[in-house]
Amino acid sequence: MKWLFLLFIVVPTTELAVLLYAGSHIGVFETILLILLTAAAGSYLAKREGLRAWQDIRKQAAEGYPPGDAALDGLFILAGGLMLLFPGFITDVIGLFLLIPGVRKKLKPFLYRQIRKKMKNGSVVIIR
Repeated sequence: MKWLFLLFIVVPTTELAVLLYAGSHIGVFETILLILLTAAAGSYLAKREGLRAWQDIRKQAAEGYPPGDAALDGLFILAGGLMLLFPGFITDVIGLFLLIPGVRKKLKPFLYRQIRKKMKNGSVVIIR
C-alpha cells in the first residue's frame, strides 16, 4: 500500500514541484524543450537496448537456455521506457538510468534477491 501512495501521490507531486522550479529558473520554453529532448533520447535508447535484449532472448532460446538475464534486461528496459513516457525530470532520470547497461548490471543482483525472497515466502509461483 505504501508503494501505491508513493507512486500516485509523492512522485507526481515532486515532479510538479521540480517542473515549476525549473520553469521559473530556466524558463517555461526551455523546460518543455528539455523534457522533449530527454524523451527523444530515451526513446532512442529504449529502442536500441530493447532490440538488443530481444536478440539476446532469441539467441538464448535458440541455444536451449532460459532467457534469465536477457528477460531481466527486457523488464528493466520496459520500465525505463515507461518512466520516460511520464513528463518530468525525476522519472526521466530514473528511466534513462534503467536504459544504461552498466546500471542494469548493478541492479540485477538486487532484483534476483528480491525474486528469491518472494519465492521462498510463496508469493511468487513459477509455472513450468
